[in-house]
Order: sequence, then structure tokens, then C-alpha cells
Amino acid sequence: MSWAGFKKVRELKTGKIAIVGAPNVGKSVLFNDLTGSYVTVSNYPGTTVEILRGRAKIGGSEFEVIDTPGMYSLIPLSEEEGVAREILINESIDLIVHVIDAKNLERMLPLTFELLEATPGVVLVLNMMDEARASGVSIDHCLLEEMLGIPVIPAVSISGEGIDRLKEIIAKRFRSGFSPSRQASPIVRYSFEDDLRELESLIPKERHVSSRCLALWLLKGDEEIRARISLVAPDAVRRAEAIRSDRACFRGRIPEYEIAAEQRTVTRRIASQVFEMEGEGGGRFFHWDRYLMKPVTGIPILLLVLYFGLYQFVGRLGAGTLVGFIEGTVFEKYLNPFFVSVSARLIPWESLRDLLTGEYGMITLGLRYAIALILPIVTLFFLVFSVLEDSGYLPRLAMLLDRAFKKIGLSGRAVIPMVLGLGCDTMATMVTRTLPTKRERVISTVLLALAVPCSAQLGVIFALLSRHPEALAVWAAVIGGVFFVTGFFSACLLPGERASFYMELPPLRAPKLSNILVKTFARVKWYLEEVIPLFLLASFLIWIGRLTHTFDFTIAALEKPVSWLGLPPESASAFLFGFFRRDYGVAGLYDLSREGILNGNQVLIACVALTLFLPCIAQFLMNIKERGWKTATAISVFVLFFSFGIAYGLNWVLLKAGVSL
Repeated sequence: MSWAGFKKVRELKTGKIAIVGAPNVGKSVLFNDLTGSYVTVSNYPGTTVEILRGRAKIGGSEFEVIDTPGMYSLIPLSEEEGVAREILINESIDLIVHVIDAKNLERMLPLTFELLEATPGVVLVLNMMDEARASGVSIDHCLLEEMLGIPVIPAVSISGEGIDRLKEIIAKRFRSGFSPSRQASPIVRYSFEDDLRELESLIPKERHVSSRCLALWLLKGDEEIRARISLVAPDAVRRAEAIRSDRACFRGRIPEYEIAAEQRTVTRRIASQVFEMEGEGGGRFFHWDRYLMKPVTGIPILLLVLYFGLYQFVGRLGAGTLVGFIEGTVFEKYLNPFFVSVSARLIPWESLRDLLTGEYGMITLGLRYAIALILPIVTLFFLVFSVLEDSGYLPRLAMLLDRAFKKIGLSGRAVIPMVLGLGCDTMATMVTRTLPTKRERVISTVLLALAVPCSAQLGVIFALLSRHPEALAVWAAVIGGVFFVTGFFSACLLPGERASFYMELPPLRAPKLSNILVKTFARVKWYLEEVIPLFLLASFLIWIGRLTHTFDFTIAALEKPVSWLGLPPESASAFLFGFFRRDYGVAGLYDLSREGILNGNQVLIACVALTLFLPCIAQFLMNIKERGWKTATAISVFVLFFSFGIAYGLNWVLLKAGVSL
């Protein structure tokens, strides 16, 4: 067979599958079950929403599998839901796998109806059947399959139950060309079917979405769909507006209300026949929810999670043991000397050698920072977060802190990037992409840049202030106060909608090791692709600064503002290097303290100033990438003056109060 013929066969033996469903119903676990480690992470074009794509080999054929963002309806209320719909509209999806929480069948079936109105190529996965059974729920999936006219698969994705059956159906549907099991007739018959059919006839046939679905979106008043269809079928748009106006004026009910009500009626009828609840239900872990989400018990549990997960596992093992070995042994003893000797032999120009292997070189500093210092910390962070994510704890943490975060313009959803920022603010800034509104993303970026110290910085600060417990308490109070006060005023000043929060609570369960490892691998790969170029760029900028003697000038310029804080001029270099890497800045303070140059008050003031000081250059570059250069620059200017202002005020209070630490 020729290469062209072989390539044609390969093209014929591929398909595309989209996994769709509400948040926290097990979509990602199912995605990992199908794809294994063949995963890539990327932003959907024109958005900040991340999309997981993977390759799956099923029945001798290869498929692209897309894990779409969580959605409750095909009428989007958030950027993530909008992206999920864009995927279904714009990409050649051969099969939609709709994953639902079996316990919440009645609430989640309306999305199934919407998907079936869009395309008959749907498979319904009743996930979390183990939790449903433990709660006393039984579902007649055979009857449900007959009523819907599509395959219905009971599954427990975390244990693999139902996965083989799903693969069989995918392979079977692929062999039949992904034709539906029957010519689907509408499951929901609306009271305005005649108007709906008339509207369908005016809409040109689309490749990926049925005319009936587009007509329903028009009747619901979807502005995005209205704009699209007006370009090709303006008569359809005008007729839809006339129908909406007629039903609102003469029948007193707008179509979107009628559609939802009639879908709900059909949902209840189907659920009453296939869904049965025995006893009171509740599940094995249900009683833990009250402890995790009530402040009296939830806050102490959170502190335990942070202590063992963040401080002990990530801080001591990651930032201590692993970083010490990789940096101190692997890089300092072996890799750096090797590259230095190679560059000395091969590169005759000293300035170019400095760029690559000098004290601040792209290899000896940039790669060393990224791989030896940051990679071990964020890898362990990803492990911890994967465990918390799979266990179902993160949504409960979000619910616990939602009320407090509403005061600072955020919702409980922002808990994840804030806690992640305690490990690496650069990574946390990336994660702000998941927040639904631009206002929340900007507020989160400001708080991460100003008042959330990374784990490496925290470790050195704790070492500095541990000799003065009262100073550590003052530092924590100042940083915590700045966090909430800044968030509060940011929420008051920034325009935009107030944060709203709605989240499905998945069951609490023991995480699946293979799923944790796959998620961690995908996220570490993502980290390396995103962050290593930023560290190399930071090394290049340092090289430029040393070459042009900008460093000496900058340190001299910082000495005067530093003196206003009551600090010696030697501490100016700590602030400059704190911009390039936060923990290097406080490490310089550690040396000054050990040499007796700083007293207790000065250590406290310097720690407060450096914690609030400019974000490190990697985070600054990430701010530009995520928020744009204007917003990133404005945030940095604000942080610069604010940090010195707070430290100056603290020094003034300590002097007036006669406090000497």
C-alpha cells in the first residue's frame, strides 16, 4: 500500500468524541479512563478557558476525546459554558458522551434533552452509581434507554465500572458510521410545535447542530445565535422575534419559560418511571458535609489540611528535601559545573558565556530555578490538589469560604487559585482563568500579586520570624488584613457583575491513584511548557541589566526609599532580587539578620514589605499574558507604592508605641 493510501485509511479510522456534563460529575475521570496519558492542555481560541484533549484507541480505531468545561445548559451563562457550546457547534463531533450524577437524574436530564435536540449522536452515562446505590437509589437504565432512544450506561468511572460497555458502544457506533440507533423523534413536544416547525424551515441546515435546536435557541432569545443566523437567514430571526412577542403579549408566557417548564414535566414523568429511592438515603460520607462546610468545624479541618498538605508535604518535603537534593546535588555539583566547563571551551565571548552559564545565566539560573526550585514544589502541589479534587473536598472548601470571599468581590470558586498561590503565585495566576468573570480574574490577580506569599518565600519568612513569635503574629495579621481590605475596596471600585456561585457537590470518596497520577502528569507538562520560557526570559533580562549596569543604578535608587522604612542601605539589594525571585529577596534578609545588620523590628518591617512587594518577574510576565500589559503594569505600580506605604506605616506605629522586638 502506498503512503497516500495508508494515510487515507488512517484518516478514515478516526473519530471525535466530546464528554459533556455539569461540573463535578466525574467527566475528567472518565476522560482519563478513555485516554490514559495521551493528554494535552490548551486554551480554547479567543478565550482563557482550558480544554483537555486526548487520544483514545478503542476497538482498533483512534479517537480524539475532548473533556468540555462543565455546563448546565446549552444556553451559556458563563464563559466556560459558552466554550462548551462552541465546541459542539464548531467542531466535527461524532459522538457526545453526556455524563450525569445518577443520584441527580431528574435535575440533569434537561441537558440530555437539549443535546438530543442538537444531535441524535448521544450516549448517556449514569455515573457515580456506587454512591446512588449507597444512597438507596435504583435506576431502571434499560427502561430509560428505551424511553430516550439512546444507549444508557450505568458507571462508576473512578473504579472503571461501565467503561468497557462504553467502549463497546463507541466502537459499534463507529463501525456504523456514528449513525444513531434510531431516527430520533423529539422527546419533548412543545405547545408551540407548529411555530417551531415553521421556524425550522427558515433556517439553513447546519452540519453539526439540527435546525430544531437552532430554532429553539432563537426562541429562547439567545443573542449570539441570533447574530449568527441573521447573517444567513434574517427571515428566521424576524419570525422568531414575532413568535416571542406574540406568546409574551397574548399568552403571557415567554418561550424560554415554556421550554423549561415542558422539559421539566417530561423529566418528572420519565424519572417517576425509572428512578426509585429506598429509605432516607444520604450515602456513606454524607454526614461529613456538615463538618466540612460549617465554619466551626470546617476552619479547623482546613487548617489541618493546609498544615499536612501544604506545610509538611509541599513545604518541608518539596521545598526542603527535594529542592535541596535537586538544586544542591544535581545542579550545583554536576549539571552547572558541566555546562560551565562546556561553555568555557566552546564560547570565546565572555558576555555570551555569562548569558548562558554565568551567575544569572539562562542555564545556571533560569533552568535551575524552573526545574530545581519550582518544579518539585508545584509537582507536589499538583499531587495534593489532585487528591483534594478527586476526594470531593475542594467544592466543600469553596462552599465554606464563599460567604467571606463574597465580601471581597469573589466567590468560593476563587479559593482554589488563592490556596494554590501559597505554593506558586505564577501557577495560581494561570488558574485564575477558571473564574467566570473578568472582574473576578482581575481582583484575584491583584490579591495574588500583593498579599499571597509563595511557599518558598513563606519558608524563609517563617525561619526569619520564628525567633520572634510576636513578630510572626504581627506579620500574619498585617498580611491578612491587607488581603481582605484590598479585596473589599477592589470589589467596590471595579465595575462588573457581582460574583455568583453555584456548584454541584460531588460525593466524598477515596481518590483513585491512577487518576491522580494522570492529572499530575498533564499539569506538570503544562507547567513546563508555560513557565520555562518565562524563566529563561527573566535570566535574559538580568543579563541585560548587568551588561548595561542598570543593576547598580537600581540598587542606588532603592536605598533612599528603603531608608524611609527604617532599614539599612544593605537591604536595597534584597528588594531588587526579590523582584526576580521572591525567596531570594527574603534569603538576602536572612543573611543580613544572621550578620546582625537587622534588628527584630527591621526584620518584621522588611518581611512585610517584601511579602507585599512587586510580584516576581515570572509572575509579572504571567500577569501580562493573562491580563494584558496595561492591567499588569497598573497592578505592579499599585503594589510597589502600596507595599512601601504599609511598611512605612508599620514602622511608624512601632516607633510611636515604643515596641522593640
